[in-house]
Formats: sequence, C-alpha cells, structure tokens
Amino acid sequence: MALTNRTGALSRYGTAAGTGALAALVLVAVAGSPAYVNWAGNHTDPNSAAGWYLRVLGWPAWRIDAGDQAGGVLAADLRAILLVILAAALLYVLPASQVARVPGGFSQFFSGWAAFVLAGGLAGLLAVFLGPGSSMLGALQAASAGAGYGFLTGWIIGTASLGGRA
Repeated sequence: MALTNRTGALSRYGTAAGTGALAALVLVAVAGSPAYVNWAGNHTDPNSAAGWYLRVLGWPAWRIDAGDQAGGVLAADLRAILLVILAAALLYVLPASQVARVPGGFSQFFSGWAAFVLAGGLAGLLAVFLGPGSSMLGALQAASAGAGYGFLTGWIIGTASLGGRA
C-alpha cells in the first residue's frame, strides 16, 4: 500500500508531529535512562566513532533518584523534560507553514530534524537557567551541546515524522 495515494491511506497513520513527538519521548526515555547511560559509559570506547555516538545518545540523561543534589529530582531531569516538551511543541509549530508549500516526505523529514535541533539547544539553555547554579557560560555551553545532540540524533525524529498526515 502506497503512503501517498489519494484514497485516504494516510488517514490510518498519525500526524507527522505526533509520531515525531512519540519518537522523541521514546528516544529520551530509552537513551537517557540511567541503565543506558551507565552501559554506554562502561562498555563503549570514547575514541571510536560508534562509541562516541552511543555516548552522545545519552545526553538528555535523567535520573530516578537525584540523591543529595540541590533542587532534587526535577533539577536533575529538567533537561530531559524540557527536550521532550519543546520537541513536541516545535514539531507541531514548524511544519505548519512549510508542509503547505512543499508537500511530501522531504519537508516532513527536515522539519522534524530541525525541530529536534532547536529543542535540544533550547532545552540545554533553559535547563541551566532554570536549574540551580546558573551562569551565562554554562547556558551557552549547554545550548551548544544540546543543538549538537539534536543535529546528530534529529534524523531519528525526522524519519519518524515521515508518512504521517501534515
């Protein structure tokens, strides 16, 4: 069954923004989990491309128990929470004007990817400002790391956005 036929085949699938938001949630939940982050830190070589990339996937690390950290669990998880919320919001906002002009999967893919790059940068920036001990240098470094994370992993979100209704 072709995804692009005009008889309503696309109506059985979710929206491009919805599937992209679900993919962002799953990516952050799995690759940001303490189990994955510990595994990647202990079983990958940071000097190889594959090992380095597997460690990058764990950037939005979240914790179940923040221990004695100031601000508690919310401060430790703020980056991951903001990434999912901002990615979902940007996935709904960005493609609205683009898809109308350039129909098809090409636009959906790049809109999903771009939304995740922006969400990563904004999540890094806001997490530092909203968390304890904020500084301008720390916020800029976190925004750079977040945008880099979004650039390197956003293709996953862009791919998940393919095939959905605009």
